[in-house]
Amino acid sequence: MSTQHDPGPAKEGMFRTKTVEQSIRDTEEPEHELKKSLSALDLTVFGVGVIIGTGIFVLTGKVAKETAGPATALAFVAAGVVCALAALCYAEFASTVPVAGSAYTFSYASLGELVAWTIGWDLVLEFALGTAVVAVGWSGYVRSLMDNVGWGMPEALSGPEAADGFGFDLLAFVLVLLLTAILVAGVKLSARVTAIVVAIKVTVVLIVIIAGSFFIKADNYSPFIPDAVTPPAGSGWDAPLVQLMFGYEPTNFGVMGIFTAASVVFFAFIGFDVVATAAEETKVPQRDMPRGILGSLLICTVLYVAVSLVVTGMQHYSELSVSAPLADAFKATGHPFYAGTISFGAAVGLTTVCMILLLGQTRVFFAMSRDGLLPRFFSVTHPKFRTPYRPTILLGVLIAIIAGFTSLEELATLVNIGTLFAFIVVALGVIVLRRTRPDLHRAFRTPLVPLVPILSVAASLWLMLNLPAETWLRFGIWMAVGYVLYFAYGRSHSRLGREGPGAKY
Repeated sequence: MSTQHDPGPAKEGMFRTKTVEQSIRDTEEPEHELKKSLSALDLTVFGVGVIIGTGIFVLTGKVAKETAGPATALAFVAAGVVCALAALCYAEFASTVPVAGSAYTFSYASLGELVAWTIGWDLVLEFALGTAVVAVGWSGYVRSLMDNVGWGMPEALSGPEAADGFGFDLLAFVLVLLLTAILVAGVKLSARVTAIVVAIKVTVVLIVIIAGSFFIKADNYSPFIPDAVTPPAGSGWDAPLVQLMFGYEPTNFGVMGIFTAASVVFFAFIGFDVVATAAEETKVPQRDMPRGILGSLLICTVLYVAVSLVVTGMQHYSELSVSAPLADAFKATGHPFYAGTISFGAAVGLTTVCMILLLGQTRVFFAMSRDGLLPRFFSVTHPKFRTPYRPTILLGVLIAIIAGFTSLEELATLVNIGTLFAFIVVALGVIVLRRTRPDLHRAFRTPLVPLVPILSVAASLWLMLNLPAETWLRFGIWMAVGYVLYFAYGRSHSRLGREGPGAKY
């Protein structure tokens, strides 16, 4: 229980803010209370579990071949720096406001209710779509492994892309339902399952690094930064927004190609922000949240750089496979056993990505429901497991159906724009809360404020501008739907608006 003075909301109406003290009081209501069971190690495992996914197994080869060559390692460093700027802001908020909801809760405390709703609705899209996309990707890896041993899935149950007529991805559907059941049973169980799977996944990555290092040829690193090439200009909605606005055309290869590549490999880091959604279920969030967020990001950056150096050293970047670069690099050097091991690691590893994205989704939904912006029915926790079982079951079933029936490759970029938008809001929130509540105890303080948050905003905005205009249009439509819901329901049912500041509810 916080003993600090509660000043009440600074503004009324759409921009009323919910104080940190009030947010923490809400977490102590018996029927809305989540069980605190996570440690710094659990959080770090969660972070590594969700960050290391398709990015390290697929993006490495695609970016090296098409955009940066061996300098892909530098692109990972650049993307890691961008994420580190955002992670420093997340760490301050998560340790100061240890409440479920991540960027939604942070913005409610600093920027006001309308901004909080905006980012909450954005996160609902990011995590839900991300979960479905990863489930479909996992299904593809598993079907590939099954084919290797002669177990084929019927086309009608292999997803809409594999079937000529009706197609339903049974494996993706079942995976999401299974993970939903695990999350209902308890976040500590989720952490144990994640720990086992992450151990397998990291072991596979280490095998790639150690075994692959014996097959590196120095000639493959020459040139380390290939000569710059101007790609064919995009047109219409497919073109990056920055090109349509300013006429800037990104280049492949060369020094600027490293930054073009960084805007692509950045998406391999998506996930560390999900760690912040578990703040309310952490035993000592003031100490453990910064360790979990920054620790998982550091570990993954080191692994990404090492893998990219190994794979571009094993095979010349111009010859790398785009679909399965790590596995095919070992095949090219005559070691198919390692290729099979990598495919297995990718399939196993994606289960944790899917589960942690689903966990983050349900926690944001739960926090919005507890505040009254969504129906309060969804904010009651399970009497035994102390988990938000109602939104978990609802969202789990919906996402399972979406994953079963939909091919989501084109919509995957919506996950990226949603994440970057959240980064910007959190960075701005740190600056605002430092000014409006300098009295708050901050167990972790973002260094060099406002410089670091401003750099985080600038870097995130630049990556957003490099996304296709079509992605911006779809994102705008989703947000427009969200604003209709807020003004039709959320604004009038908001607990903060109806019951006032400091209410004991």
